[in-house]
Amino acid sequence: MRLFSLEGKVAVALGVFALGAGALALSLYAWLESDLVVAAVLLAVLAVCAPVVARMLTRTPASLFRALAGSVASFKDGDFSFSIAADRRDELGDLARAHNELGRVLREERQNLFQRELLLDTVVQHTPNALVLTDPLGHVVYANIAARQLLNGGQRLQGLTFADVVAECPPAFAAAVAHGGDTLFTVPLDREDETFHFSQRSFKLQGRLHCMYLIKRMTREISRQEVATWKKVIRVISHELNNSLAPMQSLAHSGRVLAQKGEFGRLAPVFDTIEDRTRHLHAFIRGYAEFAKLPQPRSERVAWPALLGAIARQHPEIAVGAAPPEPGWFDRAQVEQVLINLVKNAHEAGSPLDAIRIDVTQRAEESRIEVSDRGTGMSDTVLANALLPFYSTKRSGTGLGLALAREIVEAHGGRIVLANREDGGLRVALILPRPLVAAD
Repeated sequence: MRLFSLEGKVAVALGVFALGAGALALSLYAWLESDLVVAAVLLAVLAVCAPVVARMLTRTPASLFRALAGSVASFKDGDFSFSIAADRRDELGDLARAHNELGRVLREERQNLFQRELLLDTVVQHTPNALVLTDPLGHVVYANIAARQLLNGGQRLQGLTFADVVAECPPAFAAAVAHGGDTLFTVPLDREDETFHFSQRSFKLQGRLHCMYLIKRMTREISRQEVATWKKVIRVISHELNNSLAPMQSLAHSGRVLAQKGEFGRLAPVFDTIEDRTRHLHAFIRGYAEFAKLPQPRSERVAWPALLGAIARQHPEIAVGAAPPEPGWFDRAQVEQVLINLVKNAHEAGSPLDAIRIDVTQRAEESRIEVSDRGTGMSDTVLANALLPFYSTKRSGTGLGLALAREIVEAHGGRIVLANREDGGLRVALILPRPLVAAD
């Protein structure tokens, strides 16, 4: 027990009070010599003195408790500046010092949080991307500077209904909002066409569902990518043409020499080689034409057993997982062509046909089609570039197979994911959105 503890102080006070009461009782007994009279007088004195002593003992703790109650109320209101005098050397002093330390920590935390919020707000407000946040009723609760300038002529957007804001914008933007996912749209601004990337995400904020819309200018990025792509296309086409035209020119010269010598019997191999190179060039150009003319998907309900059965009939050796009972929602012809190409790629990568498997899993919002094999897989470099147009590791490849698959899947609003399998091989996943209208 500490010398200056609250327990020690109460013990000393009670001891002094008890000694005083005993001394008073002895004095009264010596004076009055009557037990009843002494007891009556002693009880009367104790009845008067006990409340005084109790008040003296509890005055400081009661004052501290009142101060703590007021401080807690201030903390609840967000005011952490309240502090209590802590000059006592007992448990009450420890409690006051702990309270003051808590207030200091809360003040520092709030200051740090305020600084972080200020930094985040500054970054969001000055980012070139337009950002709009709406509440469950569709009212705008936050919009940065870029959003105000792009959507409302620099005026405030808070409090407006986002649907009303969209109605005042060009139809292309309204169509992007109605699309419901990530998409690109082009609108005329300042007599020039500007391309934007639009995305929207839903999340819960303070227990309520909010929606965030993000609009990013993409004109410059797309222009740079177009130039880079065209340069790569020109390099690939030039390389392929040179590889075919150079031997064809040499063979034509050799054929002329043989014809001049009258050795017509030796011309057949020359013409066969020229025909073979011409056929290769024709297939090469046709592949690029098909990639450029890819139509927009015409999504519809697709029964999984019919689709998987069609793939299995073309490749009876491959394994096909169980078909979900609910239909998918996509362009069957395009997705079927993608799956056929993926099976072909897997076989060409060294996987036996009986080691290739197609599995379909379906959730309320998306369908996932996986094509897995036991081929050679891909290195990290190939994985990073496999989906790019014109990228190929095959000597005679055009680099359009996986690029075409990516183009088809992204046209559906989905995405394609490549990953090596742990025990060897590759897994290609096609993730296609499944709108509510496709549900049963």
